[in-house]
Amino acid sequence: MQTTRTVLVTGGNRGIGFAIAAEFLAQGHRVAVTARSGDGPTGSMTVRADVTDADSIDAAFTSVEAELGPVEVLVANAGITRDTLLLRMSEDDFTSVIDTNLSGAFRVVKRASKGMLKARFGRIVLVSSVVGLLGSAGQVNYSASKSGLVGLARSLTRELGSRNITANVVAPGFVETEMTAVLPAEQQAEYLKSIPAGRYATPEEVARVVVWLASDDASYISGAVIPVDGGLGMGH
Repeated sequence: MQTTRTVLVTGGNRGIGFAIAAEFLAQGHRVAVTARSGDGPTGSMTVRADVTDADSIDAAFTSVEAELGPVEVLVANAGITRDTLLLRMSEDDFTSVIDTNLSGAFRVVKRASKGMLKARFGRIVLVSSVVGLLGSAGQVNYSASKSGLVGLARSLTRELGSRNITANVVAPGFVETEMTAVLPAEQQAEYLKSIPAGRYATPEEVARVVVWLASDDASYISGAVIPVDGGLGMGH
Protein backbone atom coordinates (compact mmCIF):
# COMPACT_ATOMS: atom_id res chain seq x y z
CA MET A 1 0.00 0.00 0.00
CA GLN A 2 1.49 3.34 -1.05
CA THR A 3 1.54 6.25 1.40
CA THR A 4 -0.86 9.08 0.55
CA ARG A 5 1.09 12.22 -0.37
CA THR A 6 0.46 15.89 -1.08
CA VAL A 7 1.29 16.49 -4.75
CA LEU A 8 1.72 19.72 -6.71
CA VAL A 9 1.74 19.64 -10.53
CA THR A 10 2.65 22.86 -12.37
CA GLY A 11 0.73 23.50 -15.58
CA GLY A 12 -1.91 20.97 -14.57
CA ASN A 13 -4.83 22.46 -16.47
CA ARG A 14 -4.33 20.61 -19.80
CA GLY A 15 -2.37 18.00 -21.72
CA ILE A 16 0.25 15.95 -19.90
CA GLY A 17 -0.02 17.99 -16.69
CA PHE A 18 -3.77 17.38 -16.45
CA ALA A 19 -3.25 13.64 -17.01
CA ILE A 20 -0.52 13.54 -14.33
CA ALA A 21 -2.80 15.25 -11.80
CA ALA A 22 -5.67 12.89 -12.68
CA GLU A 23 -3.46 9.80 -12.23
CA PHE A 24 -2.24 10.95 -8.80
CA LEU A 25 -5.88 11.54 -7.80
CA ALA A 26 -6.87 8.09 -9.07
CA GLN A 27 -4.21 6.60 -6.78
CA GLY A 28 -5.63 8.40 -3.76
CA HIS A 29 -3.24 11.32 -3.33
CA ARG A 30 -4.04 14.92 -2.35
CA VAL A 31 -3.42 16.92 -5.52
CA ALA A 32 -3.01 20.60 -6.32
CA VAL A 33 -2.20 22.08 -9.73
CA THR A 34 -0.93 25.48 -10.74
CA ALA A 35 -2.45 27.11 -13.81
CA ARG A 36 -2.43 30.54 -15.38
CA SER A 37 -5.96 29.83 -16.63
CA GLY A 38 -8.38 26.89 -16.60
CA ASP A 39 -8.57 24.23 -13.89
CA GLY A 40 -7.10 20.89 -12.97
CA PRO A 41 -9.12 17.65 -12.91
CA THR A 42 -12.17 17.35 -10.64
CA GLY A 43 -11.03 16.64 -7.11
CA SER A 44 -7.82 18.63 -7.39
CA MET A 45 -7.12 22.07 -5.95
CA THR A 46 -6.28 24.69 -8.59
CA VAL A 47 -4.09 27.64 -7.64
CA ARG A 48 -3.28 30.56 -9.95
CA ALA A 49 0.45 30.88 -10.50
CA ASP A 50 2.95 31.88 -13.16
CA VAL A 51 6.24 29.97 -12.93
CA THR A 52 8.12 33.05 -14.21
CA ASP A 53 7.10 34.94 -11.06
CA ALA A 54 8.63 33.78 -7.76
CA ASP A 55 6.11 35.71 -5.65
CA SER A 56 3.16 34.02 -7.34
CA ILE A 57 4.81 30.62 -6.78
CA ASP A 58 5.36 31.40 -3.10
CA ALA A 59 1.70 32.42 -2.73
CA ALA A 60 0.55 29.25 -4.51
CA PHE A 61 2.63 27.01 -2.23
CA THR A 62 1.36 28.85 0.85
CA SER A 63 -2.25 28.20 -0.25
CA VAL A 64 -1.58 24.52 -0.94
CA GLU A 65 0.25 24.05 2.37
CA ALA A 66 -2.66 25.60 4.27
CA GLU A 67 -5.23 23.43 2.50
CA LEU A 68 -3.46 20.10 1.89
CA GLY A 69 -0.26 20.17 3.96
CA PRO A 70 3.39 20.48 2.91
CA VAL A 71 4.14 19.51 -0.70
CA GLU A 72 5.84 16.11 -0.69
CA VAL A 73 5.76 15.45 -4.44
CA LEU A 74 6.53 18.17 -6.96
CA VAL A 75 6.00 17.68 -10.69
CA ALA A 76 7.50 20.56 -12.68
CA ASN A 77 5.55 20.30 -15.91
CA ALA A 78 4.70 23.88 -16.97
CA GLY A 79 6.23 24.68 -20.34
CA ILE A 80 5.88 26.73 -23.50
CA THR A 81 7.23 26.55 -27.06
CA ARG A 82 8.24 29.29 -29.45
CA ASP A 83 9.54 27.28 -32.39
CA THR A 84 11.43 28.88 -35.22
CA LEU A 85 14.76 28.40 -36.98
CA LEU A 86 17.84 29.84 -35.29
CA LEU A 87 18.35 32.79 -37.65
CA ARG A 88 14.72 33.85 -37.22
CA MET A 89 14.64 33.31 -33.46
CA SER A 90 14.53 36.54 -31.47
CA GLU A 91 16.29 37.06 -28.17
CA ASP A 92 12.84 37.10 -26.54
CA ASP A 93 11.85 33.80 -28.23
CA PHE A 94 14.88 32.24 -26.59
CA THR A 95 14.82 33.82 -23.13
CA SER A 96 11.06 33.48 -22.59
CA VAL A 97 11.20 29.71 -23.22
CA ILE A 98 14.22 29.31 -20.92
CA ASP A 99 12.54 31.46 -18.24
CA THR A 100 9.37 29.35 -18.22
CA ASN A 101 10.72 25.85 -18.85
CA LEU A 102 14.05 25.89 -16.99
CA SER A 103 14.10 28.87 -14.62
CA GLY A 104 10.44 28.11 -13.82
CA ALA A 105 11.43 24.60 -12.70
CA PHE A 106 14.25 26.09 -10.58
CA ARG A 107 11.79 28.46 -8.86
CA VAL A 108 9.25 25.79 -7.93
CA VAL A 109 11.93 23.30 -6.87
CA LYS A 110 13.58 25.89 -4.63
CA ARG A 111 10.26 26.70 -2.92
CA ALA A 112 9.29 23.03 -2.54
CA SER A 113 12.69 21.98 -1.19
CA LYS A 114 12.22 23.93 2.06
CA GLY A 115 9.37 21.70 3.19
CA MET A 116 11.03 18.57 1.80
CA LEU A 117 14.27 19.19 3.74
CA LYS A 118 12.31 19.75 6.93
CA ALA A 119 10.34 16.52 6.41
CA ARG A 120 13.41 14.62 5.19
CA PHE A 121 11.30 13.35 2.32
CA GLY A 122 10.63 14.53 -1.20
CA ARG A 123 9.97 13.41 -4.75
CA ILE A 124 10.82 15.84 -7.54
CA VAL A 125 9.91 14.93 -11.12
CA LEU A 126 10.88 17.27 -13.94
CA VAL A 127 9.00 16.86 -17.22
CA SER A 128 11.51 17.23 -20.04
CA SER A 129 11.27 16.01 -23.64
CA VAL A 130 12.96 13.60 -26.03
CA VAL A 131 14.33 16.67 -27.85
CA GLY A 132 16.28 17.66 -24.74
CA LEU A 133 18.91 15.08 -25.69
CA LEU A 134 17.97 14.25 -29.29
CA GLY A 135 17.76 17.87 -30.49
CA SER A 136 15.22 19.26 -32.91
CA ALA A 137 15.56 21.71 -35.78
CA GLY A 138 13.58 24.86 -35.03
CA GLN A 139 13.69 24.26 -31.30
CA VAL A 140 17.10 25.42 -30.03
CA ASN A 141 15.34 27.34 -27.24
CA TYR A 142 13.02 24.48 -26.24
CA SER A 143 15.62 21.69 -26.44
CA ALA A 144 18.15 23.79 -24.49
CA SER A 145 15.55 24.38 -21.76
CA LYS A 146 14.63 20.70 -21.63
CA SER A 147 18.22 19.40 -21.53
CA GLY A 148 18.92 21.90 -18.73
CA LEU A 149 16.43 19.99 -16.58
CA VAL A 150 18.78 16.97 -16.64
CA GLY A 151 21.63 18.98 -15.11
CA LEU A 152 19.18 20.45 -12.60
CA ALA A 153 17.91 17.02 -11.48
CA ARG A 154 21.41 15.53 -11.21
CA SER A 155 22.74 18.45 -9.17
CA LEU A 156 19.67 18.28 -6.91
CA THR A 157 20.33 14.57 -6.42
CA ARG A 158 23.87 15.32 -5.22
CA GLU A 159 22.70 18.13 -2.93
CA LEU A 160 19.55 16.60 -1.47
CA GLY A 161 19.93 12.85 -1.93
CA SER A 162 21.04 12.16 1.66
CA ARG A 163 17.77 13.68 2.93
CA ASN A 164 15.58 11.06 1.25
CA ILE A 165 14.75 13.43 -1.61
CA THR A 166 14.90 12.13 -5.18
CA ALA A 167 14.97 14.17 -8.39
CA ASN A 168 14.28 12.54 -11.73
CA VAL A 169 13.48 13.52 -15.30
CA VAL A 170 10.75 12.08 -17.52
CA ALA A 171 11.39 12.65 -21.22
CA PRO A 172 8.23 12.12 -23.29
CA GLY A 173 8.35 11.78 -27.05
CA PHE A 174 5.38 12.78 -29.20
CA VAL A 175 2.18 12.71 -27.18
CA GLU A 176 -1.46 13.01 -28.30
CA THR A 177 -2.31 16.46 -26.93
CA GLU A 178 -3.81 19.70 -28.19
CA MET A 179 -0.27 20.77 -29.16
CA THR A 180 0.27 17.84 -31.54
CA ALA A 181 -3.34 17.74 -32.81
CA VAL A 182 -2.84 21.00 -34.74
CA LEU A 183 0.12 19.68 -36.77
CA PRO A 184 -0.52 19.15 -40.51
CA ALA A 185 -1.32 15.51 -41.45
CA GLU A 186 1.84 15.08 -43.57
CA GLN A 187 4.00 16.32 -40.71
CA GLN A 188 2.30 13.89 -38.32
CA ALA A 189 2.92 11.02 -40.77
CA GLU A 190 6.60 12.03 -41.00
CA TYR A 191 6.96 11.99 -37.21
CA LEU A 192 5.29 8.59 -36.92
CA LYS A 193 7.84 7.10 -39.33
CA SER A 194 10.64 8.02 -36.93
CA ILE A 195 8.99 6.40 -33.88
CA PRO A 196 9.74 2.65 -33.58
CA ALA A 197 6.43 2.11 -31.75
CA GLY A 198 4.61 3.59 -34.77
CA ARG A 199 2.24 5.72 -32.68
CA TYR A 200 2.15 8.68 -30.33
CA ALA A 201 1.98 8.21 -26.56
CA THR A 202 -1.22 8.90 -24.70
CA PRO A 203 -0.91 11.48 -21.91
CA GLU A 204 -1.87 8.71 -19.47
CA GLU A 205 1.19 6.64 -20.46
CA VAL A 206 3.43 9.54 -19.46
CA ALA A 207 1.41 10.19 -16.30
CA ARG A 208 1.76 6.63 -15.03
CA VAL A 209 5.57 6.81 -15.25
CA VAL A 210 5.60 10.10 -13.32
CA VAL A 211 3.37 8.65 -10.60
CA TRP A 212 5.57 5.55 -10.37
CA LEU A 213 8.72 7.70 -9.94
CA ALA A 214 7.02 9.43 -7.01
CA SER A 215 6.04 6.12 -5.40
CA ASP A 216 7.76 4.09 -2.69
CA ASP A 217 8.75 1.56 -5.38
CA ALA A 218 11.13 4.11 -6.95
CA SER A 219 12.75 5.33 -3.72
CA TYR A 220 16.29 4.37 -4.85
CA ILE A 221 16.08 6.01 -8.29
CA SER A 222 17.46 9.53 -8.54
CA GLY A 223 19.16 11.61 -11.22
CA ALA A 224 17.68 9.34 -13.88
CA VAL A 225 16.24 10.30 -17.26
CA ILE A 226 13.30 8.02 -18.05
CA PRO A 227 12.28 8.13 -21.72
CA VAL A 228 8.60 7.63 -22.56
CA ASP A 229 9.01 7.96 -26.30
CA GLY A 230 8.26 4.65 -28.01
CA GLY A 231 11.98 4.23 -28.78
CA LEU A 232 12.43 7.55 -30.60
CA GLY A 233 15.40 8.78 -28.55
CA MET A 234 17.27 5.49 -28.04
CA GLY A 235 20.93 5.86 -27.16
CA HIS A 236 20.38 9.17 -25.39
